[in-house]
Amino acid sequence: MNEAHHEAPVRIPASHPALPGHFPGYPVIPAVVVLESVLEAAERWLARPLRIAALPHAKFQSPLGPDQDAQVLLDLEGSALRFRVESAAGLIAQGTFQLAPQGAR
Repeated sequence: MNEAHHEAPVRIPASHPALPGHFPGYPVIPAVVVLESVLEAAERWLARPLRIAALPHAKFQSPLGPDQDAQVLLDLEGSALRFRVESAAGLIAQGTFQLAPQGAR
């Protein structure tokens, strides 16, 4: 097992409170909810809360729909948390979070 790499499933339910109005007739998970899911997966993996110093890179390739199965792929290199979100249809999002040092306020 590579301790610097982790994969986790993600599925945002159609009942998520961010979905009404985003968009009527073609619901799409907002990017901020996708990013929140990435961070939640990272916190479960690392077993600690994370503080974000920056989001220097984030690109959204295709939409994630409600109740759509996807995978969060995480790589931790120092304070850089690189992520990819993928589904059977392909790449949804990718980017890098810059983590603040533990204990930083």
